[in-house]
Amino acid sequence: MTKYAIPDLDVEAVAKAIEADFGEALPDIRQALTEAKTGTVGAVTTPAQILVRTARSKAGLSQQAFADRIDTPVATLRDWEQGRFAPPGGVLCLLRLISNRPELLQELVPG
Repeated sequence: MTKYAIPDLDVEAVAKAIEADFGEALPDIRQALTEAKTGTVGAVTTPAQILVRTARSKAGLSQQAFADRIDTPVATLRDWEQGRFAPPGGVLCLLRLISNRPELLQELVPG
């Protein structure tokens, strides 16, 4: 155990509280909390990254297909998913809508 471990962290309780605040399930949150509990050094995952991945996952599309639907270069989508850059505010709003109602993507025609 490293000096950065949080051994008393209740992973499930904290994950449920975060998901309640966010308003939806966050697939990667338990892994991140487990890493914090054990002190495992890992990549930092931002809420924006989680939102991008969640929206694309719920849409059931590949990176290329999802990028085409939201009229964004696939390299930009990859950068958002990997946390190199954060999506702009308008895109975050669109991703929240898609995450909550994936069927809305049917109305977006690839550019």
